[in-house]
Amino acid sequence: MKHASRTLTPLELAIMKVIWRRGEATGRNIYEALSEHRRIAYTTVMTMLKVLETKGHVTKRREDQAHVYRPTRSKRVVVRSMVREFLDRVFDGSAEPLLVHLVEDRKLSEDLLDELLRKIRESE
Repeated sequence: MKHASRTLTPLELAIMKVIWRRGEATGRNIYEALSEHRRIAYTTVMTMLKVLETKGHVTKRREDQAHVYRPTRSKRVVVRSMVREFLDRVFDGSAEPLLVHLVEDRKLSEDLLDELLRKIRESE
């Protein structure tokens, strides 16, 4: 089995979100959940599940007539890796420019800024 790549494509991430939310899911479960919000073919979902399995993001087991997919890593671990990769790629590994950008462009609420300051102080 290959090592899991850190970054997921948008469709891979959408599939993983369904699996993380449910704990485990069949291809049909995933297809139905995704179909509520976008047009997607069942065969596309199954192809992407094979890709995710090859990349090491999911494992599968046979149950009755279907395969049941489970994540190999938690959402928290995957998101942390994706954020780290984003910081490396866009901001040369520094979180400071990202935080400045979020503060300036997103107009974070005072409550959220206070919470961020509290978390920063706790981590020191």
